[in-house]
Amino acid sequence: MQIRIRDAHDEDWAAIWPFFRAITAAGETYTYPRDIDSGTGRALWMPGPPGHTVVAVAEDGTVLGSAKTGPNQMGPGAHIATASFMVSPAAAGRGVGRALGEYVLARAKAEGYRAMQFNAVVQSNVRAVALWKSLGFEVVGTVPEAYRLPDGSFTGLHVMHRVL
Repeated sequence: MQIRIRDAHDEDWAAIWPFFRAITAAGETYTYPRDIDSGTGRALWMPGPPGHTVVAVAEDGTVLGSAKTGPNQMGPGAHIATASFMVSPAAAGRGVGRALGEYVLARAKAEGYRAMQFNAVVQSNVRAVALWKSLGFEVVGTVPEAYRLPDGSFTGLHVMHRVL
């Protein structure tokens, strides 16, 4: 499958929102409220500069996934990037997450970031953890039982890091 990654535009939110809503409502991978509304979701996912959002699109223009990235912290911590990724469940397992990850890493390096840090990768999200490890990230720490799963059980949140 051909995947093209481009900067997201305001009108892309209509295509991102359905899978954003489904993923957050499932409550298995993001620390966002499970009942988040579109306006709040958009504000979180489509930040202004220095952050930016991209979309992965199929040849026919269908939005398959999205990523947002920017500095992990402000001021003296702004040389480390962070990113978040969501792939439409309909496109899962087709290389969209990997393509977004590779793109965001290359862009962060080109923009002068020294490393990338993910602050809250849900430990039980084994597909995401495996993907990030395959792209050179390592778990530098895990906050035990920091994430409550929909069934009421708890799992850890990994902090993952990679030098660019």
